[in-house]
Amino acid sequence: MNIGITCYPTHGGSGVIATELGKELARRGHHVHFISYDTPFRLREYHANIFYHEVDVPTYPLFKYPPYLLALSNKMAEVARTEKLDVLHVHYAIPHAASAFLAREMSDGAFKVVTTLHGTDITLVGSDPSFTGVVSFCINRSDGVTAVSASLRQETLDTFAVTRDITVIRNFVDVAEFAPRDSRELRGLWAQPGERILMHMSNFRTVKGVDRVAKVFATVARQVPSRLVLVGDGPDIDLLRRAARAEGVADRLVFLGSQDRVAPVLAAADLFLLPSSKESFGLAALEAMACGVPVVASDVGGIPELVENGRTGFLFPPDDVQGMARAAALVLSDDGLRRRMGEEARRLAEDRFATAKVVPAYEEFYRRVISGAVLSA
Repeated sequence: MNIGITCYPTHGGSGVIATELGKELARRGHHVHFISYDTPFRLREYHANIFYHEVDVPTYPLFKYPPYLLALSNKMAEVARTEKLDVLHVHYAIPHAASAFLAREMSDGAFKVVTTLHGTDITLVGSDPSFTGVVSFCINRSDGVTAVSASLRQETLDTFAVTRDITVIRNFVDVAEFAPRDSRELRGLWAQPGERILMHMSNFRTVKGVDRVAKVFATVARQVPSRLVLVGDGPDIDLLRRAARAEGVADRLVFLGSQDRVAPVLAAADLFLLPSSKESFGLAALEAMACGVPVVASDVGGIPELVENGRTGFLFPPDDVQGMARAAALVLSDDGLRRRMGEEARRLAEDRFATAKVVPAYEEFYRRVISGAVLSA
């Protein structure tokens, strides 16, 4: 198949999944065309069967804001025409699905549009009254729609006037890249011998509960010698710093910033912490699990579809800081429990979420969409 993919190229779950999907589809012999304003960060090196088409956004004094939606639509239609796309797969509803709809209309329906809902396009952006009607329209006018968790699918159906069926195809992980490994060298950079490493990776926005990250760690650090390693960047990172200073643990935090290659970093952790208020899936937790790292997280959204409470980690209500801290301290102080949970986390990632097991579901979905077999709800 000739497959177009549009995603946000920045560090974030939707862009990661879209890029990894494209890479695996290309390995399987499909021709994949990425259409975006920049090269996705996990697509920096050359890959056979993968092509990148940059969207050039014009800037004129007349426009207060650059008209990215229209420029993207025009580039989508151009690529669809020249590359004879069978499917254009857009990740994130706004503005990508809207642009795809315009491009399809411009192309007289020459290709099919598949929209994947990832989370904040539904739970935050899409639920804003300014966008609710647009999101409903884009979902209903797509030829096929997927969601990354059953929880997100249900929230979409509850929030919007949806007449299009939504198929759940969960996120996946490259279990060859994200795998347990010898991490002594990295650990030595961040922690002293005998200290445990808690890790949090996100875009550091309010929904990630970054202040709770600091509070949980502070309680743990009083019981278990440990460091908190933080991967990523975002607007609430200063909130975390302030919370850590207030708890007296600021000197035990290690900030790594945004990282293009996170698998070796995650594999160096003893425990992954994700106390989000909302989480449509929890891709960072899956990547940690694939590296053999147990997870302590919030019992919200799609996380319970990923983390098995008591087997691969522990789940608590988002505001139960003390419960998370007790569980984290237990895992960090019990070598046998931590090892068993890490092994179970790795096994679950391999059995249910490996790339080779999930991507064929997308291939089959494309074929159904092309044949017209995907029906309305």
